[in-house]
Amino acid sequence: MVSQTLGSQPPASQPPASPPLVIFGITGRMGQSLVAALREGSAFHLQGAVASADSVRLGEDAAAAGRATGVKITADCAAALKGSAVAVDFSVGSAVAAHARACSEAGVPLLVGATAFDTAATAELTRAARSIAVLIAPNTSVGVATLSQLVAQAARALGETYDVEISEAHHREKRDAPSGTALSLGEVVAKSRGQTLNEVAVFDRHGADAARKPHGIGFSVVRAGDIVGEHTVTFAAAGERLELTHRTTDRVIFARGALRAAAWLIGRPAGLYGMKDVLGV
Repeated sequence: MVSQTLGSQPPASQPPASPPLVIFGITGRMGQSLVAALREGSAFHLQGAVASADSVRLGEDAAAAGRATGVKITADCAAALKGSAVAVDFSVGSAVAAHARACSEAGVPLLVGATAFDTAATAELTRAARSIAVLIAPNTSVGVATLSQLVAQAARALGETYDVEISEAHHREKRDAPSGTALSLGEVVAKSRGQTLNEVAVFDRHGADAARKPHGIGFSVVRAGDIVGEHTVTFAAAGERLELTHRTTDRVIFARGALRAAAWLIGRPAGLYGMKDVLGV
């Protein structure tokens, strides 16, 4: 028998355990897409599955369909986070602040994919980022992160002489409009032009006297059927039009991007991050 000395490597038959992951919003579309992505062979293993206190699925397995995960759904954030390496939040905007506080208290880095959270939640995320790494990603698709960079380049190159319109389409049950991704793309354009989105955003053109205002960034929204997600940024001037479009046909794309970002987040110093940091652009 060969003894193993202190500090030596464990036997090859005992590989290091994969990092434990907590999912806030486990019962939603994205929560279940993350479960599907984990089944593809992710480096993570699911440790905690959190839903709201009034969820009818409390106490059930995290997977709504398919092979069971062995993890029961809970509303106890602190218990779910205990010993976790990272958390991802795809719940609802009204729950983001509480989840940020729980992660800060537990010392667990947090990826926020939820959208439509208010200024109070934004302030809570900023406070949390003083003690943990916080990644805010209205859209965790790698393709959308690349689209954002292309939009920034186009906005700088074309300048304010080009009109900008941002259109997006999602499924009928999406609550916020415009989408967080559309607003984020608008912020990219405005920042590239030395403006703030609040100064130039146009969300409503109803009425007889609704001519386009100079330098405005217009938004249009479709909510219908089971559309997963489409975003188009149009730059238009006399005689030409440039359109940059991203379409998603499978929600698991967002889940794969979220897991990639969550893996990147582990071990990062406290602070606020975005998908561009994950991609190194």
